[in-house]
Amino acid sequence: MKAILTVPVIHPGPFKNVGSSPIPHMIQEALQKRYNCIVSVPHGLSSHELDLASQAQNRKVLDGIFSLLELKPIGSDATQFIRINEDEASASCQIFGGCALITLTLSPNTMEDLPIKLGEEIINEAKTKGLVSAIAIDAHNSINGPFNLKEAVKKLRRAAITALNESVRSECYPVKVGAAIIKPREFSLMDGMGAGGISVIVVEVNEQRVAYITIDGNNMVSGLRDKILLRLRDLGVEDGEVLTTDTHTVNGIVMVERGYHPIGERIDHERLITYIKEAINIALKNLESVDVLWDMITIKDVKVIGEKQIDSLSIITEKTAHKAKRMASIIFPSTGIILITLLAIL
Repeated sequence: MKAILTVPVIHPGPFKNVGSSPIPHMIQEALQKRYNCIVSVPHGLSSHELDLASQAQNRKVLDGIFSLLELKPIGSDATQFIRINEDEASASCQIFGGCALITLTLSPNTMEDLPIKLGEEIINEAKTKGLVSAIAIDAHNSINGPFNLKEAVKKLRRAAITALNESVRSECYPVKVGAAIIKPREFSLMDGMGAGGISVIVVEVNEQRVAYITIDGNNMVSGLRDKILLRLRDLGVEDGEVLTTDTHTVNGIVMVERGYHPIGERIDHERLITYIKEAINIALKNLESVDVLWDMITIKDVKVIGEKQIDSLSIITEKTAHKAKRMASIIFPSTGIILITLLAIL
């Protein structure tokens, strides 16, 4: 096996090691161990109501993957990478042996969780066009202010359908793939990077080279994604997408307003780009012709936290924060009086 791209519709949350927060890295590690290849686990279309309830449920998912996954060959060709930019939305599409791989982003505008229903609509649209199926990825690669979910879904749906229409009319050619993974030791959870590091899958079709870059983090500062893609052209990589896993192992461990650092808020951009370019160079050196295999599995009877419980957790967190502030207003003035008294005595 050369490389595996796995797109879970399970949401990685809610924070730290609670629930399915570490599920992207768990899937990556398990598949790498089994197949001895590079594994990328970008964010599927899902939100917090699909957080798993416990570590036991995480294990059930991993067991389900190994017991149900049957990678089936669907060819050795692909279309070239097509990007559609439409009304602030961007969708890329590349068809591998009858299965469309679609990435969605609003970069440089804010990108947050997208609903599973949008993914289902994209799959249905692909099937009406004669494709086997489609895999939709929420790039989750730009955060900068408010997010209007309803408007975002409308724009991204249009862009995705336009990209599908363009791709199904495109010629197919033999596909080559190169892959690499780098785990920078200098970046930690406190900086916003999870244990999965940076994984890269480079795809070459009819002399066009593109890169799917997956960073184990929760979103990315606005503008960084565009900066990365621009710098890849120096390496002969024409386009691609920068994706994050949406890991929530980075959430709730730092004292900042969001509760976490998106990629690039604390990590030096030039250092990050250096590591990405290093991974792409490695991938370019191991480019080779491949056969494409795929599968889509459903794991039954998995317990999720659910929207009601997530809302309750949010209310508890908010009340705790307000209580802490009230306590601080009582304690700190008293401490101030004691300190002033001590200084007066001295």
